[in-house]
Amino acid sequence: MKLNCGDTCPKSGSYKVIDVKGNVINSVWVGEGETMPPTQYSDCHYESES
Repeated sequence: MKLNCGDTCPKSGSYKVIDVKGNVINSVWVGEGETMPPTQYSDCHYESES
């Protein structure tokens, strides 16, 4: 599942930060119902690690 900053996190867990080329550049832990935090670059998105 692809999530962007500002989206509501559907499930607590660790999320990979993916850049426009598909590279993993970081990971963050976000709790269910929390807002996905801003990414370092505007063209990045989040994907669940599980």
